[in-house]
Amino acid sequence: MVAAVLILLGAAVILQADQLPDKKSVLLPPVNLTAEITGLAQVLLRWEPNPHQEPRGAALGFRVRINTPQEDDYDTQDTKSHCVTILHKGFSASVQTISWNEDSLPASSWVSAELRAPAGSPGTSIVNLTCETNTIASDYMSLTSYTVSLYCTWLVGQNAPEDTQYFLYYRYGPRTEECQEYNKDSLKRNIACWFPRTSINSREKYQLAVLVNGSSRQAAIKPFDQLFDLHTIDQVNPPMNITAEIEGTNLSIHWEKPISEFPTHCFHYEVKIYNTRKDYVQTEKMTASTFISIVDDISKYSVQVRAAVSFVCRETGHWSRWSPPLYVGNDDQKPSVEWLIIILTTAICLILLILSLVCKTCHLWTKLFPPVPAPKSNIKDLFVSSSYEKGGSSDTEVEVLSYMEEPEFEILEDSVF
Repeated sequence: MVAAVLILLGAAVILQADQLPDKKSVLLPPVNLTAEITGLAQVLLRWEPNPHQEPRGAALGFRVRINTPQEDDYDTQDTKSHCVTILHKGFSASVQTISWNEDSLPASSWVSAELRAPAGSPGTSIVNLTCETNTIASDYMSLTSYTVSLYCTWLVGQNAPEDTQYFLYYRYGPRTEECQEYNKDSLKRNIACWFPRTSINSREKYQLAVLVNGSSRQAAIKPFDQLFDLHTIDQVNPPMNITAEIEGTNLSIHWEKPISEFPTHCFHYEVKIYNTRKDYVQTEKMTASTFISIVDDISKYSVQVRAAVSFVCRETGHWSRWSPPLYVGNDDQKPSVEWLIIILTTAICLILLILSLVCKTCHLWTKLFPPVPAPKSNIKDLFVSSSYEKGGSSDTEVEVLSYMEEPEFEILEDSVF
């Protein structure tokens, strides 16, 4: 009996051992996960592989999940990850171990780390932060041909005390700068910042990070940070050296690329031609820096050109402002053939009307063309005879006049005896 019980217990232990997962096929979560702020809108995540993970030589990877402020997932074989993200809402991330080669092997459980949102009274942070970059030509003292300026504006927080003062910082790549030139509101609070020169390179793909924090004696001012893609805030310059001339019926327009670090092939253009006489606008898009249009030679034209960086060189952004209008063509508007016909016809009618009024007023018409008496209409089948006797002569002259009426006309016959 005892032997039978021992046999059953041994079988149960073997069955439980078979049901336990193999340590070699189980992925363990990483350890020592930390999150550290290393710069403006920058976080460094660090972790270590689980020291009990077997086999030790297995190809392991890690899946990183950003939970806050914006969800994002990616895989890596490194044990650290640099994250570029806003931090005024806090930060939270999780990491798990995955097999880099075997997709069938289940991933480990998650480990997490977080950074709390910075302290501050609600409604004291700035709102409506907008920024704009613009490329300008460098002076002769600069080592580069171009430099990029930065201009940012914002609105004061609704609950910010009157003594609140805001301060702006920007980071591009590894470099961070504090604003030195501010615009102020009526309470002398900073509401805009101007950087004449920055370390920004319009051709690179780094994001621009901007932070505005503040101070007040009455409340803790909550900071606010924001990330900008350069192509969305870059204000491209209009084309340069625009010329336009009319030869016969051809309007030729030429220009040069804008002031920019991008080469010539990176731009496309839009031309706007406005006919001031006909109030008609013609727009054309092109990649060349020359445009020829067929026009008439009796109108005046306004020519404008604008530019944008093409998707060939970076993500498509905004158009530049229109160039100042350039006027070409005739100031004196020549009358067309249609107008000449209308004017001539009107003049003739007016002259005839004036002559008619003058003739009627001075009775010239009746003097020039007196009325002709109309024949009597009641003479029908009339026979008239006259006899003339001449004194001193025995001859008698008789004149007989007879009228015969035909259906549509009268015939007069004269007979002399």
